Amino acid sequence: MPLDPKYVHTEIMKKTKPEFRIKDYEDPLLWQMKSRDKLKFLLGLPLLSCDMNYREEYTSDENPGFTEKRFIFTSEPGVDVCCHALFPKNGKNIKPVMICLQGHSTGMHNSLGRPKYPEDEEFIKGRDGDYAVQAVKRGFIAIAMEQRGFGERGADDDGRSDCQLQSMQALMIGRTMIGERCWDVSRLIDVIMEKFPEADSEKICIMGQSGGGTTSIYASACDERIYACLSSCALSGFKESIGSIRHCVCNYVPDIIKYFDMADIAGLIAPRAFVSVSGEKDNIFPFYSAKEQAGIISKIYEKWGKPDKFKFVSAPEGHRFYGGISWDAFESIADL
Repeated sequence: MPLDPKYVHTEIMKKTKPEFRIKDYEDPLLWQMKSRDKLKFLLGLPLLSCDMNYREEYTSDENPGFTEKRFIFTSEPGVDVCCHALFPKNGKNIKPVMICLQGHSTGMHNSLGRPKYPEDEEFIKGRDGDYAVQAVKRGFIAIAMEQRGFGERGADDDGRSDCQLQSMQALMIGRTMIGERCWDVSRLIDVIMEKFPEADSEKICIMGQSGGGTTSIYASACDERIYACLSSCALSGFKESIGSIRHCVCNYVPDIIKYFDMADIAGLIAPRAFVSVSGEKDNIFPFYSAKEQAGIISKIYEKWGKPDKFKFVSAPEGHRFYGGISWDAFESIADL
């Protein structure tokens, strides 16, 4: 018998079937209601709400294409969230919103196309990492939100994230990092709806790559106010991705595999628009597993009678954001 416990863990995962996988006879709405409640419980939600204490730090008109506003709000007692909002200077008076989430990069400054560290230049230009700039050029009010553990919210002096320690602390107190990040997204939506009259509150969208794509899926599953979701290089079966290789602890949720696989969570987004992009050479979230999960998601959208509101997109390279094909797919189904 092998001494390494990962072998028995792997065998258990292989035999485990998600208890909350939708059955052929189940009504999709009733399934979503019970599944969403269970998912929030596993994530440690809700957290304690409080006054948002919204404050603007500065407004800038230096860029000819957009006005920029830096703001901070309080998402739970003792926890502040920093954001940059980019408002297009042309187009309709009321505009859709895109919440932009970086993953394990050096922080949200990449979304704004502003390198701080040596590796940022390649990330921004070579891997399409400036999501917020891309979004505002397409007519969105783009809001770059710094996720817990990244950039200004936990990185060290070299820009490396400290979400490992923060995630372990969260687990020790009955929380999860994913749940905390989802909570911040929901509180940001509260801010948008109360403080930004130029925002179309019916069309608040979310996007992200890798860890940002993961939060985008979970947040969209939990908060039905999110109109549409664009997730890049985050979809894969749990046992094939975070259950098979070393990942950051921020990806893990206790007991999750007993009840859900990633497809089941993504199915809670239906019938809202959802685009998932996967790199064919992604060695973190394997493409073959992403394709299998996409098949499960497609069946859920079919049960809703909205098969055209989900799109799985294959990209030719590895683990990165693919600007052109991602936006084209999203705009083709999001009805903005």
